Amino acid sequence: MIEVIEVRKYYGSSATGLEKESLTINKGEIVGIIGENGSGKTTLLKAIMGLCELNEGKVLIEGKPVEEMYGKMAYITCEGSYFPSMKPLEYGEFLLNTVPGFDMERYIKLLKYFELDVKQKIKNLSHGQKAKLEISAGFCKRAEYILMDEPFIGKDMFTRRDFLKLMISYLKDNETILIATHLVDEIENFVDRVVILRYGRIKADLLMDDIKENNRDLKSVLMEITGYREDKYRHLFTM
Repeated sequence: MIEVIEVRKYYGSSATGLEKESLTINKGEIVGIIGENGSGKTTLLKAIMGLCELNEGKVLIEGKPVEEMYGKMAYITCEGSYFPSMKPLEYGEFLLNTVPGFDMERYIKLLKYFELDVKQKIKNLSHGQKAKLEISAGFCKRAEYILMDEPFIGKDMFTRRDFLKLMISYLKDNETILIATHLVDEIENFVDRVVILRYGRIKADLLMDDIKENNRDLKSVLMEITGYREDKYRHLFTM
């Protein structure tokens, strides 16, 4: 279980990351963290991973402080957690020696699956290739808690589909997955639950089954909560 307890995070003197929010994620849930850019998605994930200093509140993983649970957690980010000067296989060797349970055999298979050039330094790979490397490493840590921040950025439609297939084939019964993204169409049929953020506040926490039972889709729910109007642009041409 992940417990976010009255967490508040500010950047500088005024920019808000999160506004004293609380959230509980149950073991084994697949949760989409969605919202517009700047809504607080990345801040929430970093707070859970212990990667940012909180102004208020705390985060517990299975009732323990985050720093005691790093061995059970993996963070897949569009920013990349690799070492640019290393080659993909060197990075794998580093993870093998530092991450308990790292699956080197699976890592090599994923590098081949994504057709990554293992002879090039990571800094010389394209943005999309770096994203594939990050995914490969993240899914080989055999973590129980997997947090993904915009995992679809830099990937074409077919790679995104392959990524989702990879996630589904990887899952057992006990992994807890949080996916922060603004591409709601990609996760609609994958997640159990969605948490919608706006301006650092949790505006909705919904089960996908409830959304579907009401003959709604995730896109329409997000548009309603954010107040987005598809015909807004027409006003520009009627002035």
